[in-house]
Amino acid sequence: MEVILKQDLDNLGYADEIVKVRPGYARNYLIPRGLAIIANDQNRKILGETMKQRAHKAQKIKGDAESVAKQLESITLSIGAKVGDSGKIYGSVTSLQIADALAKHGVNVDRKKIHLETEHIKTLGTYSAVVNLHKDVKAKVTFEVVAE
Repeated sequence: MEVILKQDLDNLGYADEIVKVRPGYARNYLIPRGLAIIANDQNRKILGETMKQRAHKAQKIKGDAESVAKQLESITLSIGAKVGDSGKIYGSVTSLQIADALAKHGVNVDRKKIHLETEHIKTLGTYSAVVNLHKDVKAKVTFEVVAE
């Protein structure tokens, strides 16, 4: 069954994209929650008109995302953490702390769009994360975990 997504969903697709899913998933989860609509002829025509109107605006948004990506790739963040005697961090470094560090540099990014390459960061060192700024634009951010 093909559906048109109304918003971005991880591991499925982006908003206004036609994706093929199992009928039960569409009928019981996506459509009742307002995350998707059935991709029939009428809805496809509406989607086509909407996409034409958004094309110019989307190009500007993508350009802005690319400029932010260049800015992010040139920045090396420094994230302070409390460290024990053995060199391990109390707790771990998360995407929330990276988002806060980016905000200090003037770049506001939703923490849900930051994906760490290593799942748990519990030691000092240099790491990297991927920031999804746009469906076509991803930026790699390098950050260093230092002792406070």
